[in-house]
Amino acid sequence: MKIAIELTTTQTERLKAIAANLGVDAEVLAQAAVADLVSANADDFESAASRVLEKSRELYRRLAT
Repeated sequence: MKIAIELTTTQTERLKAIAANLGVDAEVLAQAAVADLVSANADDFESAASRVLEKSRELYRRLAT
């Protein structure tokens, strides 16, 4: 599947810099990052999401009222 995304200038520069440091094309690095993200263990995501929700629970409660 091909997908197009738009990055800010800062994000693009950072991606290119990281890719250059790793000795790969920026496109290859972006593809690997997305592949890693969608392949991540669902339990890891659930755990991280739960921590964020718990940490911000009071803020969310105040915003809802």
